[in-house]
Amino acid sequence: MWLLFTIHYNIYKIMAHFAKVQNGLVTQVIVAEKEFFDTFVDSSPGEWIQTSYNTRGGIHYGQDGQPDDGEALRKNYAGIGYSYDQQIDAFIPPKPYTSWILNEETCLYEAPVPYPEDDKIYRWDEETTDWVEVKTNTVNV
Repeated sequence: MWLLFTIHYNIYKIMAHFAKVQNGLVTQVIVAEKEFFDTFVDSSPGEWIQTSYNTRGGIHYGQDGQPDDGEALRKNYAGIGYSYDQQIDAFIPPKPYTSWILNEETCLYEAPVPYPEDDKIYRWDEETTDWVEVKTNTVNV
């Protein structure tokens, strides 16, 4: 059992996520050892940039899903379709709606109107630029 734990721990420690960035856009995300790129020959243009699966909004989250003291890498975990801003060294998700605004601290888009703080469910309505309550059907049995 100890050997299995040691092997798993060592693999976990040396593997990392890397995003392929072409013309400022993420086109692929892979898991590889850093040393892989020492000998890897990539025939397509772009560069591979490390990203952290545990980083969201500039905060590093632990295995339990709670913020911890780990290094927040490049503001957000990269996904296909994300952009990479080289000047601020950050991955930015696609803009979900025209009216939403980029929070430069977290590099996440936010609605111009805060999500209501009650127990109801809402969806964003771009036409009114506001949250609209989702009506749910309840069935009496």
